[in-house]
Amino acid sequence: MNEQHVALAGSTRPAMAGATRLRDAHPEDPVKVTVTLRGQVAPADQIPDERRQDAEETKAVLERYGLTVDEVRLEPGSIVASGPVAAMNAAFKTNLGIYHSPQHGEFRGREGELHIPAGLEGKVTGVFGLDQRQVARRREAGGSGFRGALTPDDLERQYNFPAGDGAGQKIAIAEFGGGLFDDDLRAFCAAHNLPAPQVRIVPLDFDPPRSMQDVKQLPPAEQKFAVEATGEVMMDVEIVAGLCPAAEIPVYFAVFDQRGWIEVLDQAIADKPVTLSVSWGLSEDDPNWSQTALNQINKRLQGAADLGITVCVASGDDGSGDQIPDGRAHVDFPSSSPFVLSVGGTMIDPSDREVSWWEAPGHRTRTGGGASGGGVSTKFDRPDYQKHINVDSLNPGSIRGRVVPDIAALAGSPGYDLIFQGAPFPAGGTSASAPLWASLIARINALLPAERQQRFFTPFLYDTGTNGRPLGEVACRDIAAAHDNASHPPAVGYPVKPGYDAVTGWGVPDGVALLKGLH
Repeated sequence: MNEQHVALAGSTRPAMAGATRLRDAHPEDPVKVTVTLRGQVAPADQIPDERRQDAEETKAVLERYGLTVDEVRLEPGSIVASGPVAAMNAAFKTNLGIYHSPQHGEFRGREGELHIPAGLEGKVTGVFGLDQRQVARRREAGGSGFRGALTPDDLERQYNFPAGDGAGQKIAIAEFGGGLFDDDLRAFCAAHNLPAPQVRIVPLDFDPPRSMQDVKQLPPAEQKFAVEATGEVMMDVEIVAGLCPAAEIPVYFAVFDQRGWIEVLDQAIADKPVTLSVSWGLSEDDPNWSQTALNQINKRLQGAADLGITVCVASGDDGSGDQIPDGRAHVDFPSSSPFVLSVGGTMIDPSDREVSWWEAPGHRTRTGGGASGGGVSTKFDRPDYQKHINVDSLNPGSIRGRVVPDIAALAGSPGYDLIFQGAPFPAGGTSASAPLWASLIARINALLPAERQQRFFTPFLYDTGTNGRPLGEVACRDIAAAHDNASHPPAVGYPVKPGYDAVTGWGVPDGVALLKGLH
C-alpha cells in the first residue's frame, strides 16, 4: 500500500541498554496494540462527537492495513487492534525485531520513531504494544506477627484506622506479572481470622498462574521471575484483604510493557474503583519510557482523578537515585504524576520510633538496603495544590516540579506479616505502603456522607482547613527526624525535617483524624 505516512511525535525509542538485536520478528507472528486518540478522558455520557469520528476513521485505516479492531473504548479514547508483524510494520513504518538482554531474556522490540498514515495525523497520539521491553519495576520489598512483623490488627492500631471492613468498596490492584496463589490467600485469612475476600482476577492479555504447579508449567527462563513477582502480588492482595476483608478486590494482570500500563488504566476508568493500588514504576527519566507513553499514562491518571479514583502509587525503594547512577536525583513514574497519591516509606527503629526508611546504602542490593523514594519531578510541573510547598530540586537548573511523596507508611523493618508458598513471609517496601493507603482511603470513603464519597484524595492533604493548617499536617503524624533519602550515587538526598518533606511527605496517617477532616 503506497500511502503517505507522518512521524508520530514522542514515539522515539532508543535501543534498550544491554540488549542485542538477534533477528527480525517473523512476519506472521501475532501482535496486539493499543492505539490512543487525542482528547481527555470523558465520562460515558459525555463522549464528544470528535472522539467518535476519530475512532471510526482510525478503525477504517487500521483495517485497510489488514489489522483487526478488537475493541473501541470511547471513554479513555483507545482502540485495541491485532494482526501479524508484517501488517504492523506496514501500518506504522517500523521494523520489529527480536532482542535479548541478560536481565529480561528475549523480547520483541523496536528502535527509532513510529510513523502513522497521514490521515490519522492529529487524531492518533500513541501506539503501544509493538515493543515489549519492561517499563515496570516492583518497589520491592515490632508487631505480633512472624519475627515481629505487623499483622492487620497491628497496622490498624499503628495508623488508627476508623471502624469498618471495606464493605461496599471496590479496591483495585495493578499487577504486571506474577500470579495469585489461592491456597496462600486462604491460609493468610485463616491465620488472621478473616473471611474469604472477594478477589476477582481481571486478565488483560495476561493469564496469571494460580499455583506453584502452574508456575512449573512455564518455560524455565520465566519461572524465577514468576515466583518473585507472585510473592509481591500476594503481598498486595493480602494487605488489602487483611484491612478491607469485605471489599471487592479486582486484580488487574497486564504485561509489563508500555501497552500494559494503558490497559490497566483503561480498565480502572471502566470499573471506577474507589482506589487503585500500584506498586510498580520506573524512573521518569529512564530512556525506556517514550514521551508518548508518559503523556498517555498521565492523561489517563488525570481522567481517573476526575472520576474520583485515588491511584495510590509506591514512590520507590531506591532513594533519590531511583536506580539511575548518574549523580543526579530522580523520581519514579507514575508516582511523580500530579494525579496520584504518591506513597513513601518508613520503618520502626530499635527504640520503637517510626522514622523514615533508610537502610545502607540507600538503594536495593542483593544483600539488602533501600530508602524511601522522593524528590522533585523533572517532567511534571508543580500542581496548584502544592504551590505552597517549598522544596527545591537537588538538580541545578531543574524545573519547579511536582514533589513526591505525599505521605508514607511502613516499608522497612519489621515488615508485614504475610504468607507465601505456605510459609510466613515478612515483606515490605513502598510496594506495601501503597496498598495500605489504598485500604485506608476505602475504609474512610465508606464512612463519609454520600456527597463526599469517591473524590480524588491527594489535593485535600494540602487544603487549609478552618484552623489555618493543611489537612496533611493535622491528620498525619509527622516523621521529622532520621536519615535523608540519599542513595550512592547520588551522594546527597532530600532531608527529613519537621513538616512536609520529600522523603515521607506529610508523614504517616491517623485514619480517624483523616476521616474527621474529610467530613
